[in-house]
Amino acid sequence: MKVKSQRGVPASKTGMTSDRALRQHLLFVLNEEGAHANFDSAIKGLPAELRGKKPKGCPHSAWQLLEHMRIAQLDILEFTRNPKHISPKWPDEYWPVSPVPPTEKAWNKSVKAFRADLGAISEIVADLKTDLYAPLPHDEDKTILREILLVADHNAYHLGELVLLRRMLDAWPS
Repeated sequence: MKVKSQRGVPASKTGMTSDRALRQHLLFVLNEEGAHANFDSAIKGLPAELRGKKPKGCPHSAWQLLEHMRIAQLDILEFTRNPKHISPKWPDEYWPVSPVPPTEKAWNKSVKAFRADLGAISEIVADLKTDLYAPLPHDEDKTILREILLVADHNAYHLGELVLLRRMLDAWPS
């Protein structure tokens, strides 16, 4: 019988896995607010008319950051679970050219896809059958843990940029 533990990491009825704390910490860093805003907080309430704005000194708009985060996160997820995955060309295919989202629907689709891929990554972490330390079959220099940490690090970096951009646009809650 499986029992849900804190943060969605399953635990057996009689004991915990030795890496339970690591899994909980990874899920926290991926999904919650600790040292930085989480994804939902970073995008919540951002007015549509500001999603394509680049304040002076900012190289990217909120749309470009969102799409870049979505594309990079999907690339890492697919690299982790699909040995035949081919990554987009760097940097051209990781960043949208236009600072403005083409439509409201495109923004919403990107947000939904980011959340879904983050959910898939979280499921990999929470699955006790996942050996976080095992080398990837198609790249033995890399492990699932390395790829999860890469997602967490990359997302945190760009979420920070998104928060700063919103502050510069006077669109961050006080």
